[in-house]
Amino acid sequence: MDIYLPIAEVSVNAPLLVLLGAVVGFVSGLFGIGGGFLMAPVLVFLGIPPSVAVASQSSHVVASSTSGVITYTLRQGVDFRMGGIMALGGALGALGGVEVFRYLRLLGQADLVVAVSYLVFLGAIGTLMLKESLTEILIRRRGRPASRRARRRPLWLYGLPLRLRFPRSGLYVSALPPFALGVFAGVLSAIMGVGGGFILVPAMLYILRMRAQVVVGTSLFQIIITTAITTVLQAGRNQTVDVVLATLLLVGGVVGAQYGARLSRRFRAEELRAALGLIVLLVGIQMGLELFVRPDDMFAFAPGVVR
Repeated sequence: MDIYLPIAEVSVNAPLLVLLGAVVGFVSGLFGIGGGFLMAPVLVFLGIPPSVAVASQSSHVVASSTSGVITYTLRQGVDFRMGGIMALGGALGALGGVEVFRYLRLLGQADLVVAVSYLVFLGAIGTLMLKESLTEILIRRRGRPASRRARRRPLWLYGLPLRLRFPRSGLYVSALPPFALGVFAGVLSAIMGVGGGFILVPAMLYILRMRAQVVVGTSLFQIIITTAITTVLQAGRNQTVDVVLATLLLVGGVVGAQYGARLSRRFRAEELRAALGLIVLLVGIQMGLELFVRPDDMFAFAPGVVR
């Protein structure tokens, strides 16, 4: 059953998009990420222009993240104070990111920047996460305790102003680092169409040293606000949100995120991080290959381009 997407200007299989939304929503709830980094490459593979894919998937990220946050809230796994500060920074970052994205579209370089951003960020973050998680798993299986150095929090966190207490995260630190992380996530949300969870989750664990039990839920809470603002801005400023595409992805995402959040309890934190690192790395490599592999038809028109 094919359906025409008016903004993307292509026809796609509707049940396939719903299934895709469910799968990515499941990953979102399982790992505490928006899932946008996984959605965009698949949509591009299906023939949807990268600029439309990036903007349209933001609503799916909002829906799947909201579904996941409900489950984590019931088990006391969300630090709303920390998430609120990150979301405030995310809103500011989204405003700037959307303007940058608009400028890149006017230059005709938006699709290239999206692909390069996926290659650089996902490749680097995925490699670091996978290396750290596998090391921790090997240490645990050999029966050796983690070193004190690995558990120590960075001293610079305690030297910054505007220190606040975050009881649920077990922290008394400056609000500036989480705000800065939110700004960065907001920029990525606008340019790459992601919630930024693949960066926020490791940053919250290894930089802020938050309790692992609240990292996933807090990340999803921040993603909801940031990507919701991004969706509205992309629709108003760039007109790149395809409502039909977004609705089909949203339907599957809400259901998938619930199952992912429930299943997350069955795995250790380092096992989830290792799996997430592998997925992030593979997606980054795939997007990178699109830049360097010679197309079969050198004179084919790109999807969505008026002939």
